[in-house]
Amino acid sequence: MTTRILPAVGEPDAARSIAHLLSQLPDAEPAGPVGDSTSLIDTLARLAAESLDELPEVVLVHERIGPVPALELIREVALRFPAVGVVLVTADAGPGLYSAAMDSGARGLVGLPLSYEELAQRVQSAAGWSVGVRRHLGAGGDVFTGPGGTVVTVSGAKGGVGTTVTAVQLALAARASGMTVALADLDLQSGDVASYLDVQFRRSIVDLATIQDISPRVLQDALYSHQSGVGLLLAPGEGERGEDVSDRSVRQIVSALRNRYEVVIIDCGTQMTTANAAAIEMADTTLLVVTPDVVAVRAAKRMVRLWDRLQIRKAEETVSVVNRYTRNTEIQPQLIEKITGTRVSRTAVPANFKELQSVVDAGRMQDLEARSTVKQALWGLAGELGLVKATEGAEKQGRFRGDRGSVGLRRGRGG
Repeated sequence: MTTRILPAVGEPDAARSIAHLLSQLPDAEPAGPVGDSTSLIDTLARLAAESLDELPEVVLVHERIGPVPALELIREVALRFPAVGVVLVTADAGPGLYSAAMDSGARGLVGLPLSYEELAQRVQSAAGWSVGVRRHLGAGGDVFTGPGGTVVTVSGAKGGVGTTVTAVQLALAARASGMTVALADLDLQSGDVASYLDVQFRRSIVDLATIQDISPRVLQDALYSHQSGVGLLLAPGEGERGEDVSDRSVRQIVSALRNRYEVVIIDCGTQMTTANAAAIEMADTTLLVVTPDVVAVRAAKRMVRLWDRLQIRKAEETVSVVNRYTRNTEIQPQLIEKITGTRVSRTAVPANFKELQSVVDAGRMQDLEARSTVKQALWGLAGELGLVKATEGAEKQGRFRGDRGSVGLRRGRGG
């Protein structure tokens, strides 16, 4: 049996050394190394989208891979692609790291400097485990499979620009078109998605923060099933509890949501934390909501520069959504695009809060009328982002007005 091996190594010298040894292994088919964590996840997702059988049996993760730390990357691969055996390559082969690697989902550990015998043994063991898992997948086990859905984060340039309204309506639009949808509130201190959708629920994202392995059943227990069909993962009622949600737990939670739902919308609010920074880094599409005024545009520019300094998202990978747009405003979308360096969505949301006030006050955002220009714009934005299944009936009714097809905004896997 041929063993397909995908190395994830950022350092050129280490990549050459590993590739040389892998080429000597019998019955091995090593692929060219990928240089960072994002490339690894995107490559595996693309292969899994074609078929489970297209995935490599073994992935080698070098200890200095980035930007996601090696152990967190191993955990994400193990959760999203459970049929792949992951082996950690590290200079520290002590019992402490070995235990941590096994807890993260690794199937083995190879010490540096590499030896042919140890590498061959670990690869063979991981490959054998992978083949065994693949024989049992599809038999109805409590396990995630497949490449996962599309993750979209929604952030606000500053408070009051309409971040939550945007996130909620995108989720409702995707669900109405037949997608399975989750809406997660990562505005951990002041998030209030629950109030916009008339929800009272004790569970929150904090309930998942300390769980090492989030199974579908555990995830479902923490989600509220809204009448619209959207699964809600809410922010904690006590804002101080948001500190319990770390970037590591967010990576696990987002991966779990991605593997259960076709569309995952994450409201990241307007304040940057390590938690929502992790979500933004993992997202296929990152939206930044901005209003056409000087204060908001300056705030958007600061936010984009912050993301770039933190190396979680480049300006050109960010999509700005102009909310409360009027044709006679001095600040037009083209100017916002130029100032921020982002791409501005073709869909602008009109300034018409009167349409929203009654449903916002009642906490019934799902009851916003179809003729609302704000709803039509936001549902059109969902179509522009490729978050809806455009059915013939929906097109006839104009439910997704403004959907001119996906504009290819997704990161990596989505093109």
